[in-house]
Amino acid sequence: MQFIQPELHSRRAFLRRSAQLGIAGTALPFALNLAAVGEAAAFTATDYKALVCVFLYGGNDYANTVITYDDDSYNKYSTIRGGAGGQAAGGIALAKSALTPTLLAPTTPLAGGRQYALHPAMTGLTNLFNTGKAAVQLNVGPLVVPLTRAQYNNSNRALYPLPPKLFSHNDQQSVWQSSSPEGSTVGWGGNLGDLALSSNGTSLFTCISVTGNAVFLSGDSALQYQVSTGGAIPINGVKNNVYGSTAVRSALTSLIQQNSGQALENEYNRITARAVGAEATITSGLAGVNLTTAFPTNNPLADQLKMVARLIGARTALGSKRQVFMVSLGGFDLHDNLISQQPVLMQRVSEAMTAFYNATAELGLADKVTAFTASDFGRTLSSNGDGSDHGWGSHHLMVGGAVKGKAFYGKAPPVSITNTTDANDQWHVGQGRLLPSTSVDQYAATLASWFGVSNTELPGVLPNLSHFGGADYPTNLGFMV
Repeated sequence: MQFIQPELHSRRAFLRRSAQLGIAGTALPFALNLAAVGEAAAFTATDYKALVCVFLYGGNDYANTVITYDDDSYNKYSTIRGGAGGQAAGGIALAKSALTPTLLAPTTPLAGGRQYALHPAMTGLTNLFNTGKAAVQLNVGPLVVPLTRAQYNNSNRALYPLPPKLFSHNDQQSVWQSSSPEGSTVGWGGNLGDLALSSNGTSLFTCISVTGNAVFLSGDSALQYQVSTGGAIPINGVKNNVYGSTAVRSALTSLIQQNSGQALENEYNRITARAVGAEATITSGLAGVNLTTAFPTNNPLADQLKMVARLIGARTALGSKRQVFMVSLGGFDLHDNLISQQPVLMQRVSEAMTAFYNATAELGLADKVTAFTASDFGRTLSSNGDGSDHGWGSHHLMVGGAVKGKAFYGKAPPVSITNTTDANDQWHVGQGRLLPSTSVDQYAATLASWFGVSNTELPGVLPNLSHFGGADYPTNLGFMV
């Protein structure tokens, strides 16, 4: 990370280095037991709240997700993307007539008559937006400091630093999740978990991934607990008979959980016992949750979000007051076949997030759970013939009862691939790549503040946040109640 205020991170740095330097038995128990350490919480939660990161791996094409709709902007979009003329589909441009059912109707119209529609496959999220349950954050992406196009083009990187390794998939996924490139070990979701640990009866269930390992949920103290779409992942030799024998299973169970005089073996057995206990707690908690909300089938994102909804339903059994979850969907690296492949992806995102919102409403927690999208980067507005290439800024969605919905936040960028001297056209850096006018840190800080993080704790969660502020770059974007 790029630490802006090192004094705020000394404890975090100590914990991180201690875990990294431990190579044998002395440090191993310390590293594995970080969840029991817990930093001082920024809040003592009396209610329940959860954040759910929906990560779209591959870099989602922003221009065909939140699509400019007013005639002037649409015509520019169509020309750049190879439309057939007369607002008909062509190249990688969608027909304007196809966008009418997903036109977004904000309570307060955008300046200059700007209008947007969602992808035609996103009818569910359109309905959530137009009924006040969802909002759009325009042109958000990783930034170290606020930048204009002139500053981006300036070679003085000490004064105008850029996020590391721009346009690289793995690195920008990591930067979105942790403010650092690939190899980072701590994410801002995990940092939120660090602050929430003491509010939860079982700290292990503070940060939960249904999509495998992701740096987003790794804290200095909080561990990311991983589950599958079917629930907790058991140790087969403990959960099931071994070689068809209950006696062998019992013997194995005893061996891998017994106390030992050997430090490493004892620590291994202790962690194994914790895993067995956690699996039993999750399985028991989920057994008491019966949702009637229908989730779509043949939709891996919906399967993940259904499990998140069930885990939230089991919050009391898990002893949880604050939780951070992560789910994901891949396939968005559409240099080719954008028109044929993106509709399926957009439909999956829309249907899954809509069903998830409905499930939180069924649980009576719609205003206590907020889901938000993220992705490696946006893509170029210009076409490469059959798709679009790696970009930077993108448009993202926030869904939940606590979202100040039916609204756009941030600045609507001009529809352009040419850099002009117009002061209003400062957010493009070539080929329609958006230079973010809102940073991930601002986006995350708004969510974190709703979650319960105090203003004094925010810089410790988001290392670049102190570079932002004021009317142009507020640290709270205002999209949460």
